[in-house]
Amino acid sequence: MADILAPVALILALLATWEIAVRALAVPSYVLPPPSAVAEALAGDWKSLIASAWNTLAMALQALIVASLLAQLAALGAALSPALHRALRPLAVVLQVTPVIAIAPLVNIWAGIDHPERAIVALAAVVAFFPIFSGAVTGLRSADPDLERLFDLYGANRRQRLLRLRLPSALPFLLEGHKVAAGLAIVGAVVAEFVAGSGSAQGLAWRILDASHRLQTARMLAALLALGLLGAALYALFEALERAGLKWWRGR
Repeated sequence: MADILAPVALILALLATWEIAVRALAVPSYVLPPPSAVAEALAGDWKSLIASAWNTLAMALQALIVASLLAQLAALGAALSPALHRALRPLAVVLQVTPVIAIAPLVNIWAGIDHPERAIVALAAVVAFFPIFSGAVTGLRSADPDLERLFDLYGANRRQRLLRLRLPSALPFLLEGHKVAAGLAIVGAVVAEFVAGSGSAQGLAWRILDASHRLQTARMLAALLALGLLGAALYALFEALERAGLKWWRGR
C-alpha cells in the first residue's frame, strides 16, 4: 500500500500546489491553465483523444514489429559472422546517435507527402531498431563458455548450437531490448508526426499541434497527459511480458 499511496499523495500535493499558485498569481490560462481546466479539457475531448491515442499506438506498434524483424535478422547474421558484425555495428551506432528529427524531413519526402503515416512508421522503426539489435547481438554472444565447450565436445553443428544454446541464452536480452524499444517507438512516432504535420495522420502529436496553434493550452496538456498514460501503459505491458518470459526461461 505504501508503494501506491506515496506517489498518489505526491501527485495530489503537486496538483493542489499548481491549482492554488495559478489562481493566486492570476496566471493567464493560455500560459498555464490550472489542473481543473486540464481536467475539463480531458473530459470534453476524451473521445478524440482516445482515437488519436489509438492512431499513435497503431503506428508505434507497426514500427516496433518492423524494427524487431530487421534487428533480429541483422543480429543473427552478426552473431554468425564476425566480419558482418564488424560491418554492421558502426552503421547501427550511427543510426542510433543521429537525431530522428534531423532525418525526418528527408524520410517524409521519400515516403510521399500524401502518406505521412509511412514516414511515421519508418522513423519510429529507426528509433526502435538499435535497442533490439544491441540486445540480440549481446544475447547471442553471451552463451555460457562451458556449454559452448560441451557443444564442441559433442560435435554440434552451427544450426544445433544456434537453436539449442544461443537463442535460449539470448531471450532475456531480447525481452529487455523490446521493452526499451517499445517506449522509443512511441517517442519516434510522436517526433515524426510533429515533422509530418499532416491532419491525415491524426495521432496525439497532431492534437498537441492543433491545440498549440489555437493557444488552447489546456487541450495541449490534456493531450500530453494522454500521451504519457499511453507510454506508461505500453511500458507496463512489455514489462509484464518480460517478467512472464523470464519466469518461463528460468523454469524451462
